[in-house]
Amino acid sequence: MMMGLEKLVVRLKSRLMKATHSYRKKASSFSSAGGEEQYYYDKMEKSESMRVEIRSRKAQKLIQDTLKIADSPTTRTYAL
Repeated sequence: MMMGLEKLVVRLKSRLMKATHSYRKKASSFSSAGGEEQYYYDKMEKSESMRVEIRSRKAQKLIQDTLKIADSPTTRTYAL
């Protein structure tokens, strides 16, 4: 588990260093050139724990919405 975490940290550090280095280079050429440039960023892959967290949050939101509707005095619900 620690090796995976170390690899993740190293990869994030290298991506940040690349992004800040290329951003500085593009920003200096952007200010001197006067034209517009687009900045591209690497898309980070979702890990399994991130996917689980997203599913959990969606499920919690669905439960809250369902309970809000069920507890509303204006909404009639019928037990089947």
